[in-house]
Amino acid sequence: MHRLWTHLKELYRQVQELEEQINAWHRSSEASQKLAKIPGIGPLTATALVASIGDAKDFRNGRELAAWLGLVPRQHSSGSKVLLQGISKRGDGYLRMLMIHGARSVIRVAERKTTLTDNWSKEMLKRRHKNVAAVARANKNARVVWALLAHGRDYDAGYELATT
Repeated sequence: MHRLWTHLKELYRQVQELEEQINAWHRSSEASQKLAKIPGIGPLTATALVASIGDAKDFRNGRELAAWLGLVPRQHSSGSKVLLQGISKRGDGYLRMLMIHGARSVIRVAERKTTLTDNWSKEMLKRRHKNVAAVARANKNARVVWALLAHGRDYDAGYELATT
């Protein structure tokens, strides 16, 4: 048992060391810091996204990035009949897991807090199950990630697209 305990302590030390390295890289990366301002995205998710995506302009739009992450519904359509199924689960499973878990935390806060300014999540919870709302929030966050990285903007919770 003592041997297993020392091995567990060593693994814990290595995890702490890796977390420090990730946080140091996060602090030095402007793009990662921009992404961490999005609700549901922390330093770990932000650094993983920046490292995996590279140049966001390689994707034509945010939907392509969401599809690359496997956060869009699978389509089985023919003619005029459109049938949307569950998420496609293609792409990077680790990034998708981070995005969905982050979205779940936002959904959990939206369920409990009455003063939350995130009306989008509240309205989604009224219409859909919380797991569906979490995946929808993760999809939305992926699109926001693309917009921030592709256009070099900072996150603004009240941003609305100008209609012309």
